[in-house]
Amino acid sequence: MTGPAPTRSPIPVLRALRKLGSDIRDARRRRRIPVAILAERASISRTTLNKVEKGDSTVSFGAWATVLFALGMADRLADVADPRHDAIGRELEEEHLPKRIRLPRRKKDSPPHHTKVM
Repeated sequence: MTGPAPTRSPIPVLRALRKLGSDIRDARRRRRIPVAILAERASISRTTLNKVEKGDSTVSFGAWATVLFALGMADRLADVADPRHDAIGRELEEEHLPKRIRLPRRKKDSPPHHTKVM
């Protein structure tokens, strides 16, 4: 008996990975770095690097990130899901903002907030 069939990524994800892989290949070529050297710098096999450059969705995110690091491009990874770039998340958050803010009710025995107790 075999395991469950692998799930297929949505088409927009596959397109984005193919573009990213192509961009990585172009960045490597602009830097005049052979596949073997970049694979060594990223501590991955040449086969894995070839899969990255083809946009293979089965390659671990760590391998993609390490290749970007080896190319000097990892700094932008931290911005991928940054809240400043999450328009949908901000809109959803704004929908749940309270209409008005109220101070908590005072207990009967406690002094008012503006009165000093000495």
